[in-house]
Formats: sequence, C-alpha cells, structure tokens
Amino acid sequence: MIGIGVDVVDIERFRTSLDRTPSMRERLFTTAELEYVAPQADPVPSLAARFAAREAVMKSLGLGLGAFGFHDVWVERAASGKPSLVVTARAADLAAEAGVTRWHLSLTHSDLVAVAYVIAE
Repeated sequence: MIGIGVDVVDIERFRTSLDRTPSMRERLFTTAELEYVAPQADPVPSLAARFAAREAVMKSLGLGLGAFGFHDVWVERAASGKPSLVVTARAADLAAEAGVTRWHLSLTHSDLVAVAYVIAE
C-alpha cells in the first residue's frame, strides 16, 4: 500500500459555494460527472462526494490541494454502481512516481456530509 486518503465535505457549505460561483461546477467536475448527477433531484451530495474523492487522492499521495488539476481525477460508476477513479495527466504522473498501480475508492454521504476514502496501492 502506498497511502490512504480520506476527505469529508460539508454538503451545505459546498452547496453555498456552488450557488455563489456557478462556474465552479465546470471548473471542478468533468462533463461526464455533471451528466451523471444531472437527473438527480439534488445533485450536490454526489458532487460533494466527487470533490472529496479528488482531495482523498491528493492525501493518499501525501500531497496538498493544488498538486494537480481537478480534471486530472474523476469518478466513474460501473453498471453495478461501484465507483472507480480515473487518474490522468499530472495526477497520473505523480501516482506513477509514487509507485501506485491500483486505486480503491469508497464514497458515501448523509444529509450533512459527503465522504471519500481512497487507497493507493
């Protein structure tokens, strides 16, 4: 195992940020992620979990915010619903330098918080 990262996002605080700065959605999330959450009655908890996943990836590599671009990592869902990470560009380079060959991801959210747990193997 290379590292573990966990991140927790306050959903209402995240909602306020998205409402205050609508362009944040496109800056933080890929088109595929935005399309995935679009049909949901309230997409903010899912977006908050995806944001937490990016932060958890940085933490699993021992890095801080800004180590790579937000579009360098995103969350995909299998038909079964299982989430997985796509790691590209600068994030992929940093992961390769650290020896990461496999990622594990778990996402969850309540009414209050969204959580992502990442293992870099």
